[in-house]
Amino acid sequence: MKTMNQWITAAAVSVLITASALAHNDRMNSNQGNNIVQTAAEAGQFETLLAAATAAGLAPALANDGPFTVFAPTDEAFGALPAGTVDTLLKEENRDQLARILKFHVVSGRVGSDALENGASLDTLANAPVSFTETEQGFSIQGARIVETDINASNGVVHVIDRVILPPERMSRNQARQTIQQAIAKGVPMFNHGNPAATVNIYTDATEMLITSADLQLNERNRLERGLDASKHAATATDQAWQLRYALDDVMASLQDSSRRMARRN
Repeated sequence: MKTMNQWITAAAVSVLITASALAHNDRMNSNQGNNIVQTAAEAGQFETLLAAATAAGLAPALANDGPFTVFAPTDEAFGALPAGTVDTLLKEENRDQLARILKFHVVSGRVGSDALENGASLDTLANAPVSFTETEQGFSIQGARIVETDINASNGVVHVIDRVILPPERMSRNQARQTIQQAIAKGVPMFNHGNPAATVNIYTDATEMLITSADLQLNERNRLERGLDASKHAATATDQAWQLRYALDDVMASLQDSSRRMARRN
């Protein structure tokens, strides 16, 4: 279910680059020397974007880093949001959700329209993938139609879409603990009965799910990513299973510690 905060933070993305501001080729060409943030600022119609990018702590990256590929909803998508949502958007408590939804519209690297394929997927900066479907009207991303493509900026490219797309619901930290417990409960018997490859599959699925969907701290997500990488480079299935298990155990301990700290504060 889409929460109000999700719609609130989606407003930031919906004003990133609008079709009305970049619809004509001559204006697109004049903006090719500007980065994404400069293009939005000089258009004079993206005050919400700049405030949201600042609130989410993403403005420096969008201005200086890259390249990025941005899938940007139109002003019509923004106009469909409930009235009064922008004020709530800028509140500090919405920062993490704001950043996640904004990042769900951004892919690292330049991905032109000629690289889009039916059924293909790309990893977003939100650590959640987006997928593409080819229709009679062209390509869509997560069900949103791509209505304009290949708008160049100095640090990336923009494709305009006709509605806001939302990342998967975050798995709570308690649900993350349960996911780890269930994976271990399934994986250990497989390992003990001489089937470490099956254990690797179970642990890998759980680890990837946690990385993309769980409400983890940065150090916890990094630990899982290191575990995945170590497993891929391990010589045997037994070693692969243990590398993943070490990572899952470390994250479980971190989740339990944070749960105890929260319980003490309450």
